Amino acid sequence: MKEYDVIVVGAGHAGCEAAAAAGNLGSRVLLITMNMMNMAQMSCNPSMGGIAKGQIIREIDAMGGYSGIVTDRTMIQFRMLNRSKGPAMWSPRAQNDRVLYSMEWRAMLEGTKNVDFWQDTVNGLVVENRIVRGVRTGLGNVFTCKSVILANGTFLNGIIHIGEKSFSGGRIGERSEDELTSNLIKNGFIVKRMKTGTPVRVDGRTLDFSKMEEQKGDENPQKFSFTKTPELSKQKSCYLTYTNTTAHDVLRTGFGKSPMYMGRIQGRGPRYCPSVEDKIDRFYTKERHPLFIEPEGLDTVEYYVNGFSSSLPQEVQFDALKKVSGFENAKFFRPGYAIEYDYFPPFQLKISLETKVVENLFFAGQINGTTGYEEAAAQGIMAGINAHLKINNKNAFVLNRSEGYIGVLIDDLVTKGTEEPYRMFTSRAEYRILLRQDNADLRITPKSFALGLASKSRNDIVVEKYRKVDNLIHYLKTENVYPEEINEMLEKLGTSTIQQKQKVSTLLLRPQISLKALMKGAIKIQDYVSSYGGVNEEILDEAEIQIKYENYIEKEQEVADKMVSLEGIPLREDFDYMKIGALSFEAREKLIKIKPRTLGQAGRISGVSPADISVLIVHIGR
Repeated sequence: MKEYDVIVVGAGHAGCEAAAAAGNLGSRVLLITMNMMNMAQMSCNPSMGGIAKGQIIREIDAMGGYSGIVTDRTMIQFRMLNRSKGPAMWSPRAQNDRVLYSMEWRAMLEGTKNVDFWQDTVNGLVVENRIVRGVRTGLGNVFTCKSVILANGTFLNGIIHIGEKSFSGGRIGERSEDELTSNLIKNGFIVKRMKTGTPVRVDGRTLDFSKMEEQKGDENPQKFSFTKTPELSKQKSCYLTYTNTTAHDVLRTGFGKSPMYMGRIQGRGPRYCPSVEDKIDRFYTKERHPLFIEPEGLDTVEYYVNGFSSSLPQEVQFDALKKVSGFENAKFFRPGYAIEYDYFPPFQLKISLETKVVENLFFAGQINGTTGYEEAAAQGIMAGINAHLKINNKNAFVLNRSEGYIGVLIDDLVTKGTEEPYRMFTSRAEYRILLRQDNADLRITPKSFALGLASKSRNDIVVEKYRKVDNLIHYLKTENVYPEEINEMLEKLGTSTIQQKQKVSTLLLRPQISLKALMKGAIKIQDYVSSYGGVNEEILDEAEIQIKYENYIEKEQEVADKMVSLEGIPLREDFDYMKIGALSFEAREKLIKIKPRTLGQAGRISGVSPADISVLIVHIGR
């Protein structure tokens, strides 16, 4: 059979981004999936983005990935979350048509040069001298290659739990893969178990939305991709309702048959997205919990009940939901369920996502202990890039923590590991003023262009965009406004008037004032923007953010630059930490286990103290 450069196993979000990246860089790619009809299947809620996750999708798009483009082409609602807070917290979120999303991903991949497909399972690796050479499939085929990316999601020894019923499966209605884990263990990998869950799906024709709070999309919806994707013209609302004490009492009747409480589920679930039974048990003083009712598509009556993830018996789930306002006459398409699956603790990975145990083997997605489409897609694109680079004898592509949320994600995984499903939050990023969703293209596209992934046209768009931003900022910092042309507007905005001329940028520092408001108050600013040409809302927002937060951005950049100095001090992989007696025993143990690539990474390992870092600095100096 044909030999490939890269074989990607699994066509979830991680696998799809990995295949696209490696193929677009020039590698011959084979994408193996159990079912070609379910590429990038939205197994859980039909949405992309959200708090911190939206920033990740923007970064993937800036790199030349597909997630942002597919999201824009299939979204049915857009909201910019956290608009009331500073721009570091703004996070785009889209509701998507589940079926169209998967179809669009398949179309994008089928249009990608160098990517072939094969529908099958992979039940073993071909490994020679600790180097991966290919894969073995359930149909008895052996495909040879130079590199393999495993992106198996929840399919490795997956077990689905609904009340007292348990059965094998990677998703409801799809079989699991039960041989690959044992093959990996034989090759020296450590495996553990995790758990996640999904809510019931309901018939929207049987819900009374008049009893719920309607949540419409933004009046002027934005996009995820920095490219020219379609404008969103037709939006579909989500709805908000709440559980109540009566529903909680019904749920409690099922605790005796709960796989979680009866001990049949051993894997740890996501702390920040607990099941509804876990919520009412842990937060027993709360009389209600929010439920977000989300449409599955434009042309379907199916709705997703976000916030009602459960593994209780199906009759208990249904009876409890009928006690919720708006659900009195609800009909159900399928119950919620929990799924338990194998994952491989990510301390077994290098920062490139290549495994330390087997050369040229990469892991991406839930196999590394993460949860979420966005986190998986981010790992996928990085694994695809680095698999291509590795087999072409090039240095790994790494984003550090001050360059992207993707850098934070991967550094957290390989440096700290995870014992529960890892989910990205803005609080995990110490440089979030630098890592805004609006400037992902500036941060990442030039780096990706240098790799050969982002196209020249993409990079040219970034250069032109920021040329316009810089020119606008220069104008706003040099142009004066006078009391007679601006004071009336200032009074309306509830801020003090001016007695003499002021620079436009100085007025913009006031929290009550936006650039768009100033344009209405000072006609000459509006005239400048109109005459300049091509200054759209995106450029206006970027210029305003840079002016308003200039001091904060500069201070955070100074801190980031200092930390980068530690990142620039390399540590050899074969460094013998046991010989350094001044290190604490815990530090030696953790350093040997993680094998940090730099002094900066060593400092982020739990159990390695600042004193230990000082010892290492002295030792390296010697």
